[in-house]
Amino acid sequence: MTEDEIRCRLIDIEMALDNQAKTIDDLSEMVVKQGKLIDHLLKQNELLRDALSTDVVKPLSDETPPPHY
Repeated sequence: MTEDEIRCRLIDIEMALDNQAKTIDDLSEMVVKQGKLIDHLLKQNELLRDALSTDVVKPLSDETPPPHY
């Protein structure tokens, strides 16, 4: 292999490593964003579950009759 061929291969390897590093950084950022979103959605889900677990509708005995009765 000539010196020029080795230099070209080295440049190609460096470019590939740079692209991989950028891809890893992008994926890492995406994972962090998705983790925050999942945490937010879990909190919302818990709040909705708590709201649904409480009695939303009063028992008939606690209801006041409408004014026309």
